[in-house]
Amino acid sequence: MSESRIDFRKTEFLISAPDIAHLNEYLPGDVGVEIAFAGRSNAGKSSALNLLTEQKIARTSKTPGRTQLINVFRLDKHRRLVDLPGYGFAQVPLALKLKWQDALGEYLLKRDCLSGVVVLMDIRHPLKDLDMQMIEWAVQSHIPVLALLTKADKLGQSARMKMVNEVRKKLSHFEDGVKVEPFSSLKGIGKGKVLGILDSWCKPEWLMQQIEAEAIAAQAEADKQ
Repeated sequence: MSESRIDFRKTEFLISAPDIAHLNEYLPGDVGVEIAFAGRSNAGKSSALNLLTEQKIARTSKTPGRTQLINVFRLDKHRRLVDLPGYGFAQVPLALKLKWQDALGEYLLKRDCLSGVVVLMDIRHPLKDLDMQMIEWAVQSHIPVLALLTKADKLGQSARMKMVNEVRKKLSHFEDGVKVEPFSSLKGIGKGKVLGILDSWCKPEWLMQQIEAEAIAAQAEADKQ
């Protein structure tokens, strides 16, 4: 069964939660597909989500690290986007930073419906230790990764592609497990490619089969009326 391309403009806010327990309380269960956005607190996660959905769905701030909760957005009844707490840079008390990191780690380790991770990194400062830890964890867990090099407009085209190629080379040992793309929320660089990758992650074969079965069942029920 084929399905038209996912319309990310229909994304809507669903819930904010401090940890997995609260997610499980308000969501329909650890089912469907979730795509997580993760990155350092100054990597531009909120701006990226706003561009991809073409709405101000995620809060942006001049103060990095304002994302303190797991924020979940609904694409449809089967698919969700998840904005995870930023890591690394946030100028907050250590105890609060550790609390965020615990929530982040718990989500990544225990959320079975996680189907892809977008790791956002400033193109001028990619592959810091925490970024590499995130990528390595996801690959080891057989979860596809998109290494998104944000703020690509800060570099000229030649310097931009040089950095993209350097990052691809450094991550080449992960083979097909990691894709690398430049991105700019300001100029729209890479938007189409990113949406294409997210669309493919939203359509695993098992989910497409489930959607087809639901459609058949719904039609059969309607025919009884």
